[in-house]
Amino acid sequence: MYKLYTRPGSGGFVVEAALVLANVPFEQIDVPKTDRPDPAFLGISPLNQVPVLTLPDGSSMTESAAICILLAERHPNAGLAPAVDTPARADFLRWMTFMSSVLYPAVLRFYYAYRYTADPDGTKAVKQAAVAEMDRGFAVLDAALQGRDWLVGSQLSLADIYLVMLVAWHPDVDKARTAWPNIERLWSKLRDNPLMKTLNTSHEMWPG
Repeated sequence: MYKLYTRPGSGGFVVEAALVLANVPFEQIDVPKTDRPDPAFLGISPLNQVPVLTLPDGSSMTESAAICILLAERHPNAGLAPAVDTPARADFLRWMTFMSSVLYPAVLRFYYAYRYTADPDGTKAVKQAAVAEMDRGFAVLDAALQGRDWLVGSQLSLADIYLVMLVAWHPDVDKARTAWPNIERLWSKLRDNPLMKTLNTSHEMWPG
């Protein structure tokens, strides 16, 4: 059985969605936010971050995008991603990596700016640069969605859920909903999705 270490409002949102969509049993363990983590948890998450997924063989992995890609590979019949032998699979890998390497770090720099500067007065500049990076990344994704129902392939995938999770973290949500109409179109569909509604109840990613 899988074990998901997570907490509300974290990147565990998309991993929990993946596990539910794959229709596999899993145990969910909520990890409190603390500067003094359990040493046992540091053993599986050295940076004291969630989500962490413990696999049925007892090994554990971090990084939400990597977890999503693995679950898509292990449960191909669940439709979590385009099939490996289709052209859309390349787009899935591209955008999952883009979002995890460009957007997710920018989100972290905004909300944890103190970690990214040794200057006590430098957090404002870090936050400004983080928002600029978010905006640049979301503009790229909005353009990729032009004329498309989904970010990759012809149906919902984890890339779409990952994207709306990230845009929900934008510090100016009203701006996000007007600046990137194609992302908002996708987000609007997922706000009406029954699973997303259920997960949002516990994660409070966006107003109900």
